[in-house]
Amino acid sequence: MTTKEERRIKIKRSIRGKMSGTPERPRLSVFRSNKQIYAQLVDDTTGRTLAAASSLKIGEKAPKKELAAKVGEQIAKSALEAGIQAVVFDRNGYLYHGRVKELADAARKGGLKF
Repeated sequence: MTTKEERRIKIKRSIRGKMSGTPERPRLSVFRSNKQIYAQLVDDTTGRTLAAASSLKIGEKAPKKELAAKVGEQIAKSALEAGIQAVVFDRNGYLYHGRVKELADAARKGGLKF
């Protein structure tokens, strides 16, 4: 029997084997902890992070879903400033539901295409 974390890592490996970010279309990677949520744009050809956003930088008390939406807006804003319009969405093995979905929807509203 596998734990939730082992299941997520197994899914993550499967997804990452099929997708990678390029300089023109980087990978939008999402990491979710119990309290925070993080997003970063990664160019896998060079292994560099092009932009990053997290709920740590927001610094205000709000429900987790609202913080995830703000992180999505932040990453979209910093991506557009860097000249990136299209990304590949990497949910990192998490279900596309709840905070991950809120972040993705907010990033789409912010102008990112995926």
